[in-house]
Amino acid sequence: MQLPAWNEALGLPRPWDQQWSLRAQQILAFETDLLEHDDIFRGSHVIEARVGQLVTEAQAEIDDIVSRGGAVAAVESGLVKQRLVESNARRLRAIEAGEQIVVGLNAYRETEPSPLTRDLSDTILVIDAAVEEERAAAVSEWRRAREPKAAATALALLEAAARSGENIMPSSIAAAKAGVTTGEWASALRKVFGEYRAPTGVAGARVTGTTNNTEEVTRLRKELGRLEKLIGRRPKILVGKPGLDGHSNGAEQIAIKARDVGFEVVYEGIRVTPEQLVTSAIEEGVHLIGLSILSGSHLEIVPEIVTKLREAGVRIPVVVGGIIPEADARSLREKGVARVYTPKDFELNAIMSDLVKLVEEAHGVS
Repeated sequence: MQLPAWNEALGLPRPWDQQWSLRAQQILAFETDLLEHDDIFRGSHVIEARVGQLVTEAQAEIDDIVSRGGAVAAVESGLVKQRLVESNARRLRAIEAGEQIVVGLNAYRETEPSPLTRDLSDTILVIDAAVEEERAAAVSEWRRAREPKAAATALALLEAAARSGENIMPSSIAAAKAGVTTGEWASALRKVFGEYRAPTGVAGARVTGTTNNTEEVTRLRKELGRLEKLIGRRPKILVGKPGLDGHSNGAEQIAIKARDVGFEVVYEGIRVTPEQLVTSAIEEGVHLIGLSILSGSHLEIVPEIVTKLREAGVRIPVVVGGIIPEADARSLREKGVARVYTPKDFELNAIMSDLVKLVEEAHGVS
């Protein structure tokens, strides 16, 4: 019923997707008796007991947050994000261990080919690459046509107002009238206030109470310990999410799992630029780069990172995970990406084993 339906990570909802969403709701409204009843769960002892349980658990969670200084303090300290990361880690480990069944993922995986994904190049609505060039040209033309001195003065007054603590609305309006772009406006404020980076929840996350193939984890830790002796230091991986999407669950779980099996992990979090990732990889001296992209921009961003690494004279294996069609995966591998993972690759231990082998291959050890 969700409007983006099946292709949210690859393109925009097409008219067909919009119709699909509408028809699903119309079927429920007009082909069932759902709307003829006040509350189909009213009077159910089972539902009432479950609601009571949820209320009790929710109140305990609220009381805990209040005891720690309230919701704002819990967000700022990273507690809320950490709990979300830990909860998802427990879920994924239960799936990997077979304790939680997800149909089509770790059980009942046999399937007929989907007509929805048969001709992705025709069925996915993507923006023409020329549109970006057109918009960039339009911004450049806008800047050429405005009065340069007025724009520069407006930006200087905006920055001065921000530094003094004044209300920046009047100077922002003046900047807009002078033709200042949104990017220039934001850059001026960024000089004064910096850029907020939300807590990732990864550093303090600890996952307990799940079985997770401890034998395989032990084997991976021994393998990484042996690899550390061979290459002279602990294997190090950088995990980051370039692009604008904020769906960070996958990247967070890879970071936690890599740390648990023995990698040294640098987690950059969401919305980092290719330049920032390449710089961090070089400065941190990592052995592997793991990228997570769920915005459909993998064919643009990932090759750019690979190219920038080569231009810097650095050979670091790059792996990427996300909603990536097989045709795109082939293209990425042809452009130098070492591995491509998709949601069907839910076995994190298997991914970690892959990553160990990549570091071994990159350093010529076995």
